[in-house]
Amino acid sequence: MDKPQIILHSQKSVNYTVFDVKWIPTSAKFISLGNHARGTGALDIFEITHGDITVVSQNEKPSAFKCGTFGASPTRERRHLATGNFDGYIQVWDLEKLDKPIYSVKGHKEIINAIDGVGGLGVGEGAPEIATASRDGRVHIWDTRQADLPVASMEPAESETKRDCWSVCFGNAFNSSERIVGAGYDNGDVKLFDLRSMSLRWETNIKNGVCCLEFDRKDIEMNKLVATTLESKIHVFDMKTQHSEKGFASVVEKAHDSTVWLGRHLPQNRDVFMTCGGSGSYYLWKYNYPEQRFKTQTDKTVVGVAGSLALLQNISLSSQPASAFDWSLDKLGLACTSAFDQTVRVLITTKLNTV
Repeated sequence: MDKPQIILHSQKSVNYTVFDVKWIPTSAKFISLGNHARGTGALDIFEITHGDITVVSQNEKPSAFKCGTFGASPTRERRHLATGNFDGYIQVWDLEKLDKPIYSVKGHKEIINAIDGVGGLGVGEGAPEIATASRDGRVHIWDTRQADLPVASMEPAESETKRDCWSVCFGNAFNSSERIVGAGYDNGDVKLFDLRSMSLRWETNIKNGVCCLEFDRKDIEMNKLVATTLESKIHVFDMKTQHSEKGFASVVEKAHDSTVWLGRHLPQNRDVFMTCGGSGSYYLWKYNYPEQRFKTQTDKTVVGVAGSLALLQNISLSSQPASAFDWSLDKLGLACTSAFDQTVRVLITTKLNTV
């Protein structure tokens, strides 16, 4: 019992497929996004009251939602939710007035698979920006102060095969000019785009479709990058040292006995993260750094050294794949999650301050 325990606090069934859940900053509320059987979108707000999940509001929209983020919300008080939907629209919603979006643009030709934000909520330096990844193979960067057109786009050349982009994330936003966008594709490609130099910083292939990419922190110099894939694989890259040929050092772990759909870092401790599997299982990991994070080779070049992963705890909550997971920024160990059994759940993970 000295290890962290993952406890199911409460759960609630809904009448639609849930694709994403997010805590509303500085509140005991969270939102869920998904699609009804008739193809319309669901945007619901829930609140934790007296140990149970209660519905605050239910909102149905014309197009089904796939993903959402508060990462570019102006402040922790003015809470703006950015969403990507099945029709390729990026929209921003004021949670106080959900009748229509305050920003809406047709950003992609096909479904938006993933979305991430930076520069809002006091996380990361520089302007608030939103990144979207789509089945059309493109990654777009949006500044909501600029209508209609993205401020940057990464797309395959005309001669290249268009790959389905499954995941996107921001990182390296430690000052007002530096910013990196990571993108993961269905063929196992992982690409890092440098938004300051507008160039491809690094790319590799990890052999299986990349379901989720996340830096351990957005607002520091690149430290670690977690990539979860098909075929039960979890990759953790040490981003401190980049070798000209070998790239970044990494450690690979096999878990869940199914697709690993998500990896989410604990906001209060960047070395602890949760992975969510296609079997409805949740694994809590801790990354242990090596004694020395780099070594000098015989040719005098410096190469990174990867650490190791320790499994702290695991639990199975559903017979269906987990579809979303989000840690609370305000309460250590509090998380909301969803699975394809049309259920949202609130979890509490104990003893995270001792790992």
